Amino acid sequence: MTSNSGFRAWFYFRNGWSLYFAFIFAAINTLTVTYYLAIEKYPDLHAIFPTFVHYVAITTAIGIPFLVLVGYVHYKRTAARKAEVDISYETDPYKARTLVNTEISMKLNLQLIDIVMKLSKNEKISDEKYEEIKKLYVELTKFKDTRTFKNKMDLKFLRETD
Repeated sequence: MTSNSGFRAWFYFRNGWSLYFAFIFAAINTLTVTYYLAIEKYPDLHAIFPTFVHYVAITTAIGIPFLVLVGYVHYKRTAARKAEVDISYETDPYKARTLVNTEISMKLNLQLIDIVMKLSKNEKISDEKYEEIKKLYVELTKFKDTRTFKNKMDLKFLRETD
């Protein structure tokens, strides 16, 4: 892995900015603008929110639980999160490779467990089982030798196993 401290710093800067700094600034800006341009100008709303502190407290008390609910629905109840994850695997070959390697490891571990269980009972491995393992070996060797991060074979493998 090559180290490029300039791009790493840029990545950390963008994340720090977008996840924390810009978020806090946007929240402060939204609260300030909505209060001083909307609420302060309308007597009915001003009666509900007599000061900026009241407005922030009430908005925060209602807004945070509501936004937590929206975030929960996004992650747990809609197809939006699944689409995001699918896109991340499609665009990040390292994620796809990790998932494919995990799937292959699972397949191999199940075969090994089967063999170990048979051998522990002093059973012979059948010719069919041997051929199945040999076929898997040839298939995985070919896959390993031909896949690259650019040819998207990992992604194809994932789609075939769905």
